[in-house]
Amino acid sequence: MIHRSTGDVAVVGAGLAGCEAALVLARLGFAVDLYEMRPDRMTPAHKTGLPAELVCSNSLKTDCLPSAHGLLKSELALLGSPMMRIAQENRVPAGSALAVDRDAFAAGVLDALMRESTIRLMRREITAPPADKPCLIAAGPLAADSLTNWLAATFGSHSLSFYDAIAPIIAADSIDISVAFFGARRRPDNTDYLNCPFSEEEYRRFYDELTEADRVQAHDFEKERFFEACLPVEVIAQRGYRALTFGALRPVGLDDPGTGRRPFAVCQLRREDRAGTAYNLVGFQTRLTVGAQKRVFRLIPALENAEFLRYGSIHRNTYLDSPVLLNGDLSFKALPHCFLAGQLCGNEGYTESVATGHLAALFIAARIRGRSL
Repeated sequence: MIHRSTGDVAVVGAGLAGCEAALVLARLGFAVDLYEMRPDRMTPAHKTGLPAELVCSNSLKTDCLPSAHGLLKSELALLGSPMMRIAQENRVPAGSALAVDRDAFAAGVLDALMRESTIRLMRREITAPPADKPCLIAAGPLAADSLTNWLAATFGSHSLSFYDAIAPIIAADSIDISVAFFGARRRPDNTDYLNCPFSEEEYRRFYDELTEADRVQAHDFEKERFFEACLPVEVIAQRGYRALTFGALRPVGLDDPGTGRRPFAVCQLRREDRAGTAYNLVGFQTRLTVGAQKRVFRLIPALENAEFLRYGSIHRNTYLDSPVLLNGDLSFKALPHCFLAGQLCGNEGYTESVATGHLAALFIAARIRGRSL
């Protein structure tokens, strides 16, 4: 059971949604007990005990208008979103995308939480929410089995799941910059991305090795249901020889200054930190084994001697059937004092998680004050 909560609201999970909700509730004058099981209990994807640790990409996608992601960021900015402010303060060059130094971002979130005297960050695992006060469950798609078991038992609904994949990160000083070149698509003077150009011969060799490489196999009881918007690179490659050249490796808008021509394909590298000491392989989320990653990804031009700081991996994400279980204010139909936000409620993406956390905070505040929102 949950430890006794002394705040006005309990928030379970210090991810993007939970931290946004806690900070907004504190700003509205409520005392918040924010529970996070890490670092005492880690997930298969997290590496630290920091709040709002980004485990997949470091990109929150574009902040340009007109676009859906840009519009959502603009709306959050109008609402004074604490998490979007922290993201802007810790952004790294990424063209039109809002990408962050993930360590600095998480540290900034922790600092913001610690500055709020009405937020208590409680380092403990929660197996069930309190029954005497509003509670927001924002434990994320990697919530502990004890909590997901409680959710399934309480609401009589099976959780759904899909496999999410993480791209590798490599050391900047291991990239051959005599081969790679800076530039963003259609913006040759931009230095936000490093581009590794393929000739068709180089691409064919890479493609052949990628499609034949060893992969981490799912257990017999697991179904491989990959999320279409974040497919492993080898799964995309299996859809056809040119599939990657129309996806993550598309060369459109990128001319190799070494040849003056457009390459057959291009692997883009995005900066991981402000200092530019590390880059991630854009669109290269993967389930290849570590040995296969070393061999195959070093076939990418300019990455022959790549030093891997983090290998790609897969993990299972879990979410609930929100249209069946939730009211319009993100509260459970069968347990109205309990709310749900973040990827556990079925949204996809960092910005979307922040948005559901912000909305949940507004709904909870309205409920406590007896107002209709």
